[in-house]
Amino acid sequence: MRELILGGARSGKSTLAEQRARDSGLDVTYIATAEAGDDEMRERIEHHRARRPDHWRTIEAPHALAATLTGEAADDRLLLVDCLTLWLGNRIDDADGLARERAALLDVLPSLPGTIVLVSNEVGLGIVPAHALARRFRDEAGRLNQDVAAACERVTFVAAGLPLTLKAPVTG
Repeated sequence: MRELILGGARSGKSTLAEQRARDSGLDVTYIATAEAGDDEMRERIEHHRARRPDHWRTIEAPHALAATLTGEAADDRLLLVDCLTLWLGNRIDDADGLARERAALLDVLPSLPGTIVLVSNEVGLGIVPAHALARRFRDEAGRLNQDVAAACERVTFVAAGLPLTLKAPVTG
């Protein structure tokens, strides 16, 4: 089972993903993609760390996400990736590397064993960014979210802490 959880900043998407992980009953590996480039980001990272149960394993994977998922996925494990847009931001200055990593992620995602929960920001609901790099990031994030959503059985959008199911598994 793969689920993409989307939402804006401080929407509750990470909290929902963590609740899904806790409720799963599976061993959890938290795959963190953030890089602490400044004090504000260090605070955000520490806030996320403090919320996680001590028995969850954490792997930092700011760049090679597909390889990390491939190495960690197992039938009895839930991988929680937080978050795709931070990972994208880490790669945005390397167009060729981003294209390769993105293709690798989309190639491996459908075949991974176990449960995968991916968190991503929905950044396309606001105004058009004034700068070319910000517009490129918004566009890349939108395309990545669409492609990951297509590869997932469940897609949930979170606003104000409230989940809205956009796509659910087909039950027979």
